[in-house]
Amino acid sequence: MADATGIGDADPLVEPLPGDPAAVVRIGDGETALVVADYHAGIEAGLRYERGVELESDADLRRIRLLGLLDRTDPDRLVVLGDLGHRVGGADGTEAEELDDLLAAVLDRVPVTLVPGNHDTGVGDRFAAESRFAVADRTDTRLGRVGFAHGHTWPSRDALGGEVLCIGHEHPAVRLEDSVGGGRKERAWLRGPLRSGPFAEHFGIDASDLAWTDPELVVFPAFNDRSGGTWVNVEGQGFLSPFLPDALVDSRTDAYLLDGTRLGPYRSV
Repeated sequence: MADATGIGDADPLVEPLPGDPAAVVRIGDGETALVVADYHAGIEAGLRYERGVELESDADLRRIRLLGLLDRTDPDRLVVLGDLGHRVGGADGTEAEELDDLLAAVLDRVPVTLVPGNHDTGVGDRFAAESRFAVADRTDTRLGRVGFAHGHTWPSRDALGGEVLCIGHEHPAVRLEDSVGGGRKERAWLRGPLRSGPFAEHFGIDASDLAWTDPELVVFPAFNDRSGGTWVNVEGQGFLSPFLPDALVDSRTDAYLLDGTRLGPYRSV
């Protein structure tokens, strides 16, 4: 993914890791962050309660995968783009145990910044005593030239002021069909330019007063492969973020598979 994501760019700000729903992001002053979105710790307990679906917990596998990425990339910090936990209203039981085990292991390696999502109620309070665990003051933040948001609310003007805006929340996926009509779902990245008009309207200002820097949007796939998602190339599937798809330039917003395969404009996949 050229420019924002790094394929074809000698000095990328956001560089996805081939085969994984994670990226290394340059956040300035020589620092790098490993960035993931939608970890959804404890999702199996949520699925049991919400849908009556019984699944063995993948907590250990999720933790091992994330720790392996930290070891592989050696970042200065981990940034989570929201929904670190799954239960809305506060973690308990097996979700709390998974969060405790995860953060104990991660914080032993790097500090963590959580950009809170709609599922993260109480997570910040639970780990308030951890000096290496920080929660963004808002539902977004900006580190260097990169803005970070979960995506369930409108990003602030500060988060939009960088060269790239990274969000989660959507869990983007594509439906791929073979020649005999069979189909499969694949997690995907979305990347493309943002239009200023919807944001100016939201802030109640003229577009010329927005100090627009033509930021690119990078929508991260969900780290948790059990969390469902928005099928961006299926008619009738709506986006979850309040500024999508209105703020996208559809013809220039591409979908990419986790292995880096460029599928082209997401609407025509």
